[in-house]
Amino acid sequence: MTPILLLVHGWGFDASFWNPLRAALGSVETVSWDLGFVAAPSRPALPEGRPVVAVGHSYGLLWLLHERPLAWQALVSINGFPRFSRAPDFPDGWAPRVLDRMIGRLDDQPGQVHHQFITQCGGKPPPVTRLDANRLKAGVQALLDWDERPAIPDLVLAGRSDPIARTALTQASFPETSIRWHEGGHLLPLEAPDWCAQQLQTLLEERS
Repeated sequence: MTPILLLVHGWGFDASFWNPLRAALGSVETVSWDLGFVAAPSRPALPEGRPVVAVGHSYGLLWLLHERPLAWQALVSINGFPRFSRAPDFPDGWAPRVLDRMIGRLDDQPGQVHHQFITQCGGKPPPVTRLDANRLKAGVQALLDWDERPAIPDLVLAGRSDPIARTALTQASFPETSIRWHEGGHLLPLEAPDWCAQQLQTLLEERS
């Protein structure tokens, strides 16, 4: 039985983030959950009895690993990580002070923080009519606190020019032999949807 893809976006995005990849996947069946950062939270039901391949982008992978919302047949990381903040045994993570500053600024300037982050990712910030500052802060706090190591997804897609999940962070997170590199940055499902779709279709064929 062909698995269904469950797609979970990263911090500051919504379910529409996956639209280019879903188009590139063609007839492959997908369900996209929305974590509620800039749109209403939504978790459409998955068909009963179907195996699931869970795909997390960036924070979405960390969220899947921490929350374990369902049993999956396979797990895919795209620009993802099992830990984000620096620790004594994880020196390649981001400095906690950077995330602390984001949390503090989200109280007064959520729109500016969100805009700057999307820009730093290499994206074009869309017009936003809804921002949930509490969910955004909780997400950054999770980036500070959550540690889901060791976690080795069945497929790891990473960008050599990623300014968020930087090369050193990715290499510290996963065995080099499990990483498939692309020359792009942090938004591979937007930058290289055809390449991502090809990697996912190969995995699905192996799991069918």
